Amino acid sequence: MESRWLEWVRRLQAIAQNGLTFSKDPFDRERYEQVQSVAAEILAFSPEIDPAFIQQLLHKEQGYATPKMDVRGAVFREHQMLFVQEKSDGLWTLPGGWADVGESPAEAVVREIREESGFVTRVAKLVALYDRNKHAHPPMLFHVYKAFFLCDIVGGSAAASLETSEVGFFG
Repeated sequence: MESRWLEWVRRLQAIAQNGLTFSKDPFDRERYEQVQSVAAEILAFSPEIDPAFIQQLLHKEQGYATPKMDVRGAVFREHQMLFVQEKSDGLWTLPGGWADVGESPAEAVVREIREESGFVTRVAKLVALYDRNKHAHPPMLFHVYKAFFLCDIVGGSAAASLETSEVGFFG
């Protein structure tokens, strides 16, 4: 599980972001900006993160703070599951990524599978939805929900992409 300080930073950031979204009073807005700065200062104690990057990241988030949606596709062929190797870290993972504004989670996973693996799929069903922060993942600043879909191949062929170096099926 993640550390309490990251949870506090998330909560402070959400309070500040929501306050800046809805407050019209200039004095309240100034206070919410201060809360946002305190959240950035707390994060700045992490030796791996550049404080300027943190400030930029927090100030880019606007509007009502809500969890982000990550989608993943479980695609089977002959009792083997589709995985892609990410260029960013060389690790193998289920194809997927962030849902974009204007698309449903199901549309997002179909797009992500096509972009990362070359396969055209359709969603058969949602098989899992969980809160990333409640599981043993590396800490992340933003609150993320992960949706896993069972998908069927309807076309395309294996092809690496800008984000992936290899595509394969594994038992």
